[in-house]
Formats: sequence, structure tokens, C-alpha cells
Amino acid sequence: MNIEKRNVYEYAVDLTGQTAPVYVIQLVGHSKRVLEIGCGPGSITKVLVQQGQCRVTALELDSDSIKKVEPYCETAMQADLNSEEWPHLLDGVEPFDVVVAADVLEHLYDPWTTLKRMASLIGPNGYLVISLPHAGHAAVVSCLINSDFEYHDCGLLDRTHIRFFGLKNIQDLFAQANLKIIEVRYVITPPEETDLAAHWSRLPAKVQNAIKTSEYANVYQVVVKAVPLDYPGDALSVAPPEPELPRAHIANPVWRTRIGQHLSPQHKQRIRKGLKLLGINL
Repeated sequence: MNIEKRNVYEYAVDLTGQTAPVYVIQLVGHSKRVLEIGCGPGSITKVLVQQGQCRVTALELDSDSIKKVEPYCETAMQADLNSEEWPHLLDGVEPFDVVVAADVLEHLYDPWTTLKRMASLIGPNGYLVISLPHAGHAAVVSCLINSDFEYHDCGLLDRTHIRFFGLKNIQDLFAQANLKIIEVRYVITPPEETDLAAHWSRLPAKVQNAIKTSEYANVYQVVVKAVPLDYPGDALSVAPPEPELPRAHIANPVWRTRIGQHLSPQHKQRIRKGLKLLGINL
């Protein structure tokens, strides 16, 4: 018997939940002309079309995923977002109401340039809806402390992720693309409820409590609505102003002392190196 293997990014969206796909769908709105970049097998696409009465043009690299998403799209095209050529697929196409990239940018070599290209595809009243995993989540910190960056098929440490973003990095990502964030939503997931729960459980309670002093330790994903700087709308920060920024907790000597007293010098050095890769300096 031939059983088709289910795509790891193929899932049902429970619209009553508080998940990134739900927030993406809500921020897109109804009856929009949408460009969905990196649509996968269409988990979000089908809801945008069936529930939101949107018209979707989709770009996707995987040919099997394109076959699955095609029935829901006006057009579905194969595109390599790591190539400079992909925007030419849309030459002559009218600007879109919304450009969506749901958990896509972290898979790209140059998400900064890609975001700029995405911004050029919206119309005068258009906007972008982007979701990104948060690399500053407590579960990721626990992996660094345990010296075990365990990659999985999906989740915060999806093995195909090649870029990692803390909250400041997310803010900077949009700023360099001359975009302002006008709405932001957070997906909150305690570390013990993630696929990295085993790493979290290995930490002493005192270390867990110290990590949780960061206000954003449980932020699993960030979903934003963004527009060019000259469009209407007040700019928002992904994180509140100082002194509430997560990095303020990281830089706090008390925070470091609480964790440091339970770690060997070798562990401390590994953590510094790991955090530096995420743009965090201790």
C-alpha cells in the first residue's frame, strides 16, 4: 500500500487558537489580494481563500508543495528565494494588498535583502505580514547552557533554519528595509511545552528561575504587520523601551550571577559563544 508522506509544514489551523498561523490570518484580513511567499503545502493559504475570501498568488520552492497548494491559488509558481531572480516572476503583475511570509525569512541566506524586495511588491495601501521564531526563547537558552543545540524537523531549532533573530534583531530587520511595524503579536509558549522541553528539564530550578526573569523568555514567535515608513500608521517597537528590553536583563550582573554560580567556566564560555551567534553579547 502506498502511503503518502505528510509534509512537516502541513497542518490544520485551529482558528480559535493563539498561534502564529492564526495571527497571520487575522492580520491579513478579508477579501485581500495576497502574495504568499514560501507558502509550503498551503496550510495557511487554504484558510485565507476559504475563510477569508482572499485571492492568493503563491511562491514556493518545493514542487510537491506546489501541487498541493495550486487548487487554492490564482497562480502558484516555483521560486528560489535565495536567488536574485525570483522577483522577476512577478514582472508586470499589479502590486498586492498584502505580502505574507510566514516563518520563511529564517530559512534564507539573506533575509534582509529579501524583505526589501517583498516590500516593493505592495500597493499604496498595502502591508506585509511576517512571522518569525524568537531565538531568545528560554528553551533555546537551555540548549545553549546544556551545550546541545539539538535540531529538529520543525520548531525553534528547525534543522533548515540558517538565521536566528532576537527581538532587537527583528526590529533591526524591518528598520533596515525602511519599514515600520504597526502591529505586533506574540505567540507565548512555556519552555516545558516546546519540543525542547527535555533540555529545559535538565536545568536546575535556580537556573530556570533566573532565565525566566527575562520578560520575553516565553515568546516563541513574533508576528508583525509592517508598512513602508511613509505610509500611515504609528511605528511600534517589538519590545518595550528601556529598561524593559530583554537585553537589559541579560546585561544585568545580578542575572548573570544567579546563573553563573551554577556553571563551570567552560560552560560560561560556550554560552557566550552561542549567544554571540544570536547577536547577544555578555
